[in-house]
Order: sequence, then C-alpha cells, then structure tokens
Amino acid sequence: MVMDASKEPKIIVKSPMSFGRRKWTKMDKTNACILLFLHVLCIFAPFQFNWSAFWIAFALYIITGLFGITISYHRNLSHRSFKLPKWLEYLFAYCGVQSLQGDPIYWVSTHRYHHQFVDTEKDPHSPIQGFWFSYIFWIFDSNTLTNKMSNFQERPDRSTSVMIMKHNRLDNVGDLKKQTFYTFIHNTYILHPIALAVILYAGGGIPFLIWGMCVRSVMLLHATYLVNSICHLWGKQPWKTGDLSRNNWLINLIAFGEGWHNNHHAFEYSARMGFEWWQFDPGWYVVIFLQAIGLATQVKLPSQSHKQKLSLINTLRTFRIIFPDFTDWLLAYRYA
Repeated sequence: MVMDASKEPKIIVKSPMSFGRRKWTKMDKTNACILLFLHVLCIFAPFQFNWSAFWIAFALYIITGLFGITISYHRNLSHRSFKLPKWLEYLFAYCGVQSLQGDPIYWVSTHRYHHQFVDTEKDPHSPIQGFWFSYIFWIFDSNTLTNKMSNFQERPDRSTSVMIMKHNRLDNVGDLKKQTFYTFIHNTYILHPIALAVILYAGGGIPFLIWGMCVRSVMLLHATYLVNSICHLWGKQPWKTGDLSRNNWLINLIAFGEGWHNNHHAFEYSARMGFEWWQFDPGWYVVIFLQAIGLATQVKLPSQSHKQKLSLINTLRTFRIIFPDFTDWLLAYRYA
C-alpha cells in the first residue's frame, strides 16, 4: 500500500501510561511471567550445554522462525502473498505456534493493524511512543492495545483477556476465524508449546528443554522485537512510504529476510522482500522453491510499473521540499 503523500510520519506522540503506574490485566501479568521465566532459565544454558542440545535449538529456530513466522504468519497468512495447499499451510502455521509469539489469529490480527495504522497512535507497536514500547512493553499493555484496535468506546471492565475482547470487537482476521484449525489453535494455544517442552525433556532432559525451548524461543522473540523497533528507527529508506520503516541489513541476518522492512512496507503484498540480488532473503528462497515444485501458487510480486510509480512519487516528494507549489498538482494527479 502506498500511503498518501500528504501524510508525514509523526516522530513522537504522548506515551501510554508509565510501565509501573498503569493497570496490569491478567493477560499482562501472564505474558510477563512467561517471558521472565524463559529468560531466567536461559541463565543456566551455558551449564547445560551439549552439541545435541545446540543443534536441536538451531533446527527449531529455523523451523519456527523461517517456516513458522516468516513464511506462514507473515507472508502467507497476514499478507496472502502466495497460496499453499491447506495441509502445508496448516503445517507451517503450526510451526509458528511453537515460536511462542501467539496463535495465528492473534499474530495476524496485530500485524494487519500495524500495517493499517503504521506509525500512528493506533499502531500496536510503533516507536513514536518510545523505543522500549515498540520493542517489548506493548506486549504487557493489553488495555492500550485493545483500545487501539477497537472501534468501540473503552469499557469499565478491562480485566478480560485482550485476545478475547479484540477478536470479538474487530474482525480483521475473518478469513482465519472461519477455519476450524485456526480457531482450535486459538482456543488451545498454550497447550501446544507445553507439549513440545515435554517432548524435548523426554528426548534430551534439561539441556534439550533449556536450549530447544528457552534459548531458541527467546532469541526468536527478540529477533521479532528488533524488526518492530529497530527497523522503524535505523537503516536506509529507499522507498518513501510515509512511515518510519527502514531497511536494516544487520537485523536481517537473524530475521530471515524481514530486515528489508522498508521494502516490505512499500510493497506489503510482495512475497519477496529483498529486491536486489545482494539483499539476503531466505523467506523468498523458500517461496520460489515451493513454487518450483508446484506447492506455492499465486505468488505476488511488485510489478515494474508499480515500482516506477512509487519511484516517481519519491522523486516528486523530494522536489516538493524545494518547489512545493510546482509539485502539489503533480502529486495530486496520482490520486485523481
């Protein structure tokens, strides 16, 4: 989506109530306890190291991060950048369930709102409300999140789970809620990571549990947090999208192609994010492999005309700074 040329990203807005003073819901406390528990167990990782546990963690990082978050949650479910057979779509989505980033309905809904209201006060996790808010604090602020993602006025009772309130009020994930698989995962979400933890412990004891569950999921969580925050603050912006999105090659190394974030916001429907040959994009490599063997169809890419059109708009925006009166009518022509 190309945003209106007259809309400039806000740099700072009034921050939500301070981390300590605001009211914490049951959901906030649960999220905080789970993340704290995972991080504390990671302290023991060096004392429980063995190469089998390391490679289990590495393999699960690829499975849950590349196939679960990047391929499934983000490119396939959130943006419908390509189509997969249902058995493969569900398999990849289940890999995402084991990432500990929420069920598909929750994750996709949040991400779609991010694109709809990117870097505005209704964005679920924008750095215009502070770096730490965009990085992690938004996860512990379900009241603010629910208010942003609701068309209704705030209700007195805010203790109910944000996941229930949000999806009763707004239905930007109707395509997922119609499918029994996703509603089942949504209603039984926490049981699935617990089952994986039991399997890891049975297979390799404490080392497999700490490395395969805690270290792996913590690293993947922080990789996602970095995309949400750093990639809206630091990096290059080849496409003037009207928001703060940036391409950051360093974040990209741990995020399977998601670091080309400005590319993504310029052409959010695209299955490919690294447009140049040197822009490392493992997610795209998987998609073209699946396409080559006939499993991925209707793969979406930005057309050359769309790229040229956005490039022209970028040029006009630059000229507008120097010649505002002359370029106003040219920019208006695009929206005629």
